[in-house]
Amino acid sequence: VSHDFAINFNPEDDECEGIQGVVEAYQNCLPKIQLYGPTNVAPIINRIAKVAAGDGNIKDASRYHILLILTDGVVTDMADTREAIVRASYQPLSIIIVGVGNADFTDMQILDGDDGVLRSPKGEPVLRDIVQFVPFRDFKTASPAALAKCVLAEVPGQVVEYFSHKAISPMSPVRELLSPILSPVATTPTE
Repeated sequence: VSHDFAINFNPEDDECEGIQGVVEAYQNCLPKIQLYGPTNVAPIINRIAKVAAGDGNIKDASRYHILLILTDGVVTDMADTREAIVRASYQPLSIIIVGVGNADFTDMQILDGDDGVLRSPKGEPVLRDIVQFVPFRDFKTASPAALAKCVLAEVPGQVVEYFSHKAISPMSPVRELLSPILSPVATTPTE
């Protein structure tokens, strides 16, 4: 049983190209594996938080990570997951959890933190809310745009909150970067 493996089966190069690459890797992976519990998510949160921590040393707002977890069950390592989320809340990272199926997702609502501040088992609060939980069953008949809107609803605020906490300003818009190259032309109105 492995809770953390490259779905393209290439641990040396486990990245996928865009959303289509993720979908293709997932479709190729499903016939080759057997899905079953327990559902332990702390190991993957810890691994991605470690990657994000390396990018946290970058002094501009050019890198931010989003971890998407699709699950059909209740988290079985809840204490470890709460601890992992509290640690990850210091990194340039957001976690989106989509619950698929009819399981009891009460624990996912707790991880989301919308009903109160998520705390580690030792009582340490998250630095910032980084988890968004969405039960897919609520969107079975909705448009894909409605699902996307809900899934991504909190991400912009989470990104801004992270970079604000780090006192990192947004990058200048492209036109400001090019302004020394472009010369403004003065015009006078003609009669």
